[in-house]
Formats: sequence, C-alpha cells, structure tokens
Amino acid sequence: MKKILIVEDDEPQQILYETELTELGYQVIIAGNGDEAITQVKEHQPDLIILDLMIPKKHGLEALREFLTINPNIPVIIHTAYSHYKDDFMSWAAEEYVVKSSDLTELKKAIQRVLSRKVREE
Repeated sequence: MKKILIVEDDEPQQILYETELTELGYQVIIAGNGDEAITQVKEHQPDLIILDLMIPKKHGLEALREFLTINPNIPVIIHTAYSHYKDDFMSWAAEEYVVKSSDLTELKKAIQRVLSRKVREE
C-alpha cells in the first residue's frame, strides 16, 4: 500500500482528501503545517507528498526544499489555489503542479502518473 502525505491546513480539505484517497487504496498521513510535514516525512517516509503552499509555520516551497534535502527522490505534487507559484523556480522541483478545484479528478490523475513513474524507476 502506497503512503501519501497530505500537507494541508484546512480541516475539511484534509477530510476530503483522506476519504477519497483511502477509498482508492492509499494509506494517508496528514500534516497541518510545514513543521509537522517535515516530521512526518522523517518518521513515515511517504511514497508521495501532496503539498499545499499556503500553510502555517513554513511556506510550502520552503517545506519542499527540506523534503528534498531529507530524500531527493521523494515525489511531490504541489496542490494549491495559486497558479502564479508555477513560475517560481523552486516549484519546478515538484513532479506535478495541480491548481485546486472542488473536483479531485485532476489531482487523482496526477497521483496515478507520479506513482506509476516512480514504480518504473525502481
């Protein structure tokens, strides 16, 4: 079972993502802020991180930098309401960049793409 770390500070969003991804057969770990996310990466070594950028205690791009320091091969999907961060050089380190929507279809497709690439590389 693949482990996915969701880094999201909005509790209703956390519940939605956890429910949807658990139904797809993933083990879901939740972090509500950047510091907690760093701890979760160290403790659980997730197969994938879904990262909101506007999170407490550490901006998402700063957290991304730390994730890649811990494990340079960990895939990250940036999932944010702000499309303008796509132009930020640090966001290019993420495997995918998905703009938030009430429909999770694009996020689910991105998860499948990223995890299938990871399997091929192993």
